[in-house]
Amino acid sequence: MHEAVTENVPVTKRDIYYQDVPLFKEQRIVDNIVDDIAASLKLERSDLNVRATSKGIFCGSTLNVYLSSGDVIHGNDSEASLIPVGEDVETFRVDEDLAWVLIIEKDAVFQTLCHLNASNHPLLPGKGLLITGKGYPDMATRHLVKTLCDSLPKTVPIMALVDGDPYGLDILSVYKYGSSRLRHENGKLAARRVKWMGLWSSELSRVGIDKDALIPISQHDEKKALSMLQRPQDVMPAKWRKELMYMLHSRRKAEIEILSGSVNSSTILASYPMLPPSTEGEAMQRKPLLHYLHVKLSQLVAFKHIMVRPEEQPTRNNNCESSQFDSNE
Repeated sequence: MHEAVTENVPVTKRDIYYQDVPLFKEQRIVDNIVDDIAASLKLERSDLNVRATSKGIFCGSTLNVYLSSGDVIHGNDSEASLIPVGEDVETFRVDEDLAWVLIIEKDAVFQTLCHLNASNHPLLPGKGLLITGKGYPDMATRHLVKTLCDSLPKTVPIMALVDGDPYGLDILSVYKYGSSRLRHENGKLAARRVKWMGLWSSELSRVGIDKDALIPISQHDEKKALSMLQRPQDVMPAKWRKELMYMLHSRRKAEIEILSGSVNSSTILASYPMLPPSTEGEAMQRKPLLHYLHVKLSQLVAFKHIMVRPEEQPTRNNNCESSQFDSNE
């Protein structure tokens, strides 16, 4: 790290680990040391020339990323693009017709939706943007989500689709409230506009998922849920608390992939009667996950437009400066 600062040569935490594997033994040790040093000095890791390794990706033609090198990453509706680290980003540019943003916990579900062109699908309400951090998000992914939350008008809902279990909720919590390990950077990364779309434990039976098809919770799940229930109310909304308690009571959890497996779309139709007519409805019934998104997105997008009066709608800022953050949330 000293060399990275004095020589002005950026390094990643992975680079530091491989400089002396026998000494560090685990990558986690390096992660904690770097974060502790930055927190003690009241600096960000980027101030120490330590960069995060990108793993997050996005899908959607409504987003273009302009890099400080002069290159541009053009979003695509059918292929994923890597989210660059914040130090390389000059600005994000968002098209005016962006209607919604969806953060997805898992890469496999993200790839499925990307393959279906979900970000520009005729059965979904307007153009969207799909983002995944592939589990717990890296800094670059949180940086992008935070920038979108600060810059997009309130009529554009920013939602998350995570597993209906404690770890899915914990990943959502990292996006919305920040992580305990990087508490000193949460003011610049916590994206409190993010709303939980699903998967909710309490809605599973309503959408035709039998309890026997669900996965029994493990001791780790129970321990994690009980730990999260001890969190203060300002970082544990009542809805989250209720869902965790429901999961503990039912002793079952559900992963997002179950919407592509055992669920029957006709039961979703009966529970949420909002399918498009004729052939579009038939196409939706063949893709339960797409149907689920159609229902939830239609409700949320319509709700946002009803709740925000025209005179309250901010002027859309297409250029989202990556360096501008508002820590007063």
